[in-house]
Amino acid sequence: MRTDPHLFKQGESKQSYEQSEMMTSGHLACPGCGAAIAMRLALKSLGPDTIVVIPACCWAVIPGPFPYSNMKVPLMHTAFETTGAVLSGIRAALDINENKTTQIMGWAGDGGTFDIGLQSLSSAAERNEDVIYVCYDNEAYMNTGIQQSGATPEFTWTTTTPVDFPKMTPKKNIDRIMASHGIPYLATTSPAFPHDLMAKFEKAKKIKGFRFIHILASCTAGWKIDSEKSIEVMRKAVDSKVFPIFEVENGEKYTINIEPKGIPVQDYLSMQGRFRHMTQEQIESYQQYIDKSWNWLKKQAR
Repeated sequence: MRTDPHLFKQGESKQSYEQSEMMTSGHLACPGCGAAIAMRLALKSLGPDTIVVIPACCWAVIPGPFPYSNMKVPLMHTAFETTGAVLSGIRAALDINENKTTQIMGWAGDGGTFDIGLQSLSSAAERNEDVIYVCYDNEAYMNTGIQQSGATPEFTWTTTTPVDFPKMTPKKNIDRIMASHGIPYLATTSPAFPHDLMAKFEKAKKIKGFRFIHILASCTAGWKIDSEKSIEVMRKAVDSKVFPIFEVENGEKYTINIEPKGIPVQDYLSMQGRFRHMTQEQIESYQQYIDKSWNWLKKQAR
């Protein structure tokens, strides 16, 4: 696995950096998979004393077939809708054994978070379980054939919303839903900004209670992009304000972490085949929606 010197912490050696890798080579992710990059960075921040829970999703396949795994931490596979419940159960078992140090991380796609897993997620958040729940959001059910999910943006092509009948409702705002629970920590981040992603996991590690981290994760097949464009398209999602990078503490304190460059939304959309059918009128409508959402966020962060 390639070592990126730009990710070294101050005073950190290449050897100690490589020893902190919690993923090995040989995983089954597609080239350019944003979710694979995100997992690598997240585990480097959380370290070896971590238990990972994964429901049905791309990441149920990526580590390799049971009993093999490319992850150096314990991994538990669970049903699509039960990530929040399984996290709660593991936390209770560790508490009974007076283990307060092991981190428990749920790692679910948008289908298992926005839709199928929302009930157990909300319940775990309402109880303020001492766990980290991560949604890697590639904006559709990618593992089962690129079907529409609650995270799919308006006007998007998927196999269940074909070009002649694209999705005509906005993406569900999972961050507002989770912030309304008043949880101690919520953050959005992207593998295109690795320092921000790693810093947020390191911060979350020190917080007690329920922590929700929402990661935009490009999917080369579902987004119809070349694998070498994966990081660029995720960066443009942030710079166009489509996916703002921010934190919410205790459901009230909003902080914008990365100021977007403010490029037109069209610059982001035009890179992806899933938006190629959009008319100019639809692009302008989507721009207005993004501007409205960004202005709302800016008001919360004052």
